[in-house]
Amino acid sequence: MKSLIQRWNEISLVKRILIGMIIGIILALTIPDSAKWITIFGTLFVGALKAVAPILVLFLVMSAISKHNSGQKTNIKSIMVLYAISTFLAGTVAVIASFLFPVNLSLATGAKGVTPPGGITEVLKTLLVNIVDNPIHALLNANYIGILTWAILLGIALRNAADSTKTMLVNFSNSISLLVKWVINLAPIGIMGLVFQSISENGLSALLNYGRLLIVLVGCMAFIALVVNPLIVFVNIRRNPYPLVLKCLKESGITAFFTRSSAANIPVNMSLCEKLKLDEDTYSVSIPLGATINMSGAAVTISVLTLAAVHTLGIHVDLGSALILCVLSAVSAAGASGVAGGSLLLIPLACSLFGISNDIAMQVVGVGFIIGVLQDSCETALNSSSDVLFTATAEYGKRRKDGVEMEFTA
Repeated sequence: MKSLIQRWNEISLVKRILIGMIIGIILALTIPDSAKWITIFGTLFVGALKAVAPILVLFLVMSAISKHNSGQKTNIKSIMVLYAISTFLAGTVAVIASFLFPVNLSLATGAKGVTPPGGITEVLKTLLVNIVDNPIHALLNANYIGILTWAILLGIALRNAADSTKTMLVNFSNSISLLVKWVINLAPIGIMGLVFQSISENGLSALLNYGRLLIVLVGCMAFIALVVNPLIVFVNIRRNPYPLVLKCLKESGITAFFTRSSAANIPVNMSLCEKLKLDEDTYSVSIPLGATINMSGAAVTISVLTLAAVHTLGIHVDLGSALILCVLSAVSAAGASGVAGGSLLLIPLACSLFGISNDIAMQVVGVGFIIGVLQDSCETALNSSSDVLFTATAEYGKRRKDGVEMEFTA
């Protein structure tokens, strides 16, 4: 048995995940009732990721900042600029695609038990309130903006602490990172359970009526992942961006696709950054920050579903309104929750730009929940993989300017 486990661990993680996916699909299509117990693996895997991520972020950031030397440069500003550019371009691509391939909706029953924000002011207010959240409450509720704020402040306060205290923080950080590696090593079994649950419960029949809408949504996200983002990377590193792009999609995008949570994928992204030999002082902040504000996929979802409602109702959209929607979708996306379906609740906010009532907007949200199995999975894969992509891009861009050799493979 020990030899078998050793051989299994010698196989690359991506290949093991693919094996888990195939087993999950086969079981869901052949014995969906008899194998229902498999779903527990998916629940436990996502639960473990969500449980370890807040503690990981807190100690990594505290440790990195407490050790930070004055004058030592990080790439946080560059990364935030890349996040903003990518999210804005994603909204723009989605608006253009929606005009080129207009979609009419068969409006669904409104989503029940959810309350969308009343305006962009409310979205920004929520972000600010999260910054001053109680640290224990922030940890319990995975409020990463709050966790980051407290970690940064505590890290700064501990910069003058004794070396033994800093060593203790480093030891805690390393221990939690080891726990993360253990959890990620269980990804093949966890994803097997998630794939089985998704196919056995939802199937594909519910998506057929919304095929055209899904094609526009997924097509926009694929275009951003494989064309727009690589162009942004190329401008910064001036070499073939696809090895890095494909590596991020393969090692971060796959797990994000099935967990459908940017927050749950933070440990995976941290591990990938370590594998890419990026600066821990930078990625320990940029990855949890990206899980909160880097939301290209959310900008696509908000723009496409809003304009689908506009086309369905026959509302004329001028160029000025389209440009405002590009900006609004990008800003709103930054306030989207890093959990499954977080972007859908911002659709009524964008719909209000065109005078669409909240009742109709919530019916559009209902459509979003129907196609959410695929839409939200693709959205999260794009959002989360680009967190690592732009963190690496900023660092490789800096290395290029400094004349340092860069190495990465797909």
